[in-house]
Amino acid sequence: MTSTSSTLLLNPNTKIRGFSFAILGAVLMSIDPIFIRFAGVSGVDTAFLFGLFTAISMPIVLQLNDKRGLMQAVKLSGWPLLLTAGLMVGSAAGLVFSIKNTSIANTFVILSATPALAAVFSWLFLKEVTSRTTWLAIMAVMVGIAVVVSGSFGAGNWFGDLLALLSVTCLALMFTLLRKYQDVSRLATVGLGGLLLAIVMFFFATPAEYSLNTWLIMAAMGLFTAPIGRVLAMVATRHITAAEVSMTMMLETVLAPIWALVFFSEIPAFETLVGGGIILITVFFYTLSSMKNTQ
Repeated sequence: MTSTSSTLLLNPNTKIRGFSFAILGAVLMSIDPIFIRFAGVSGVDTAFLFGLFTAISMPIVLQLNDKRGLMQAVKLSGWPLLLTAGLMVGSAAGLVFSIKNTSIANTFVILSATPALAAVFSWLFLKEVTSRTTWLAIMAVMVGIAVVVSGSFGAGNWFGDLLALLSVTCLALMFTLLRKYQDVSRLATVGLGGLLLAIVMFFFATPAEYSLNTWLIMAAMGLFTAPIGRVLAMVATRHITAAEVSMTMMLETVLAPIWALVFFSEIPAFETLVGGGIILITVFFYTLSSMKNTQ
């Protein structure tokens, strides 16, 4: 048994804290498509603004909340910070461009594969044993995904779906690495990831053409909901396994299509509702079971 596992067993409340962070992070991240659609600009411009505002907000939050200070937190995070920030660039860019090129339901259904990938990556790289309960929950989620895909794949296209696959792979790898390197600042990861994303997209973006409405919408997303949601998900990896974080984040899959219905009248297919219901029920009972077992 690893020292991290021993710590989790000796501190029962840590799992409750971890699941709470992950659930709140999932709710905030599920709102991303609303801002992206309302921004009214291309995927490149959306990604640039998202990265820009995230790079502005995160250093400030880090300086105020981390007693080590900005520079010391970055220094102590070491080289894994660059790797996790790079993975965040891939995850965020893939998400933005996927939403621009396929349906919101398709994007988040593919993102639902995160727990399966995270469990595999944790097993490969961390030698972390994934419980039978977690594997059973993942299988149930996959059934839900299959049901959703059967009715929603036709609404999108292969390019948008491929970008969502890139996003989910980067996200699962990032969760796994953060699980391994506990000292990496989660705030610094999000901030640096945003900066790298903004730098890359700057060469293709057209900021001079943005309306005030676009700036305000993306500021709300880039300064508040998106980075805070991702930080909460990353902080959760300090308290629960990468697979457990990813499983809880499955709530995005259910919530995002609901927001699409409310704000854009994008009515999910019947299969999406059935599959989403399976996923939501699985996540709820899996989280409840984990908390009870810990207590």
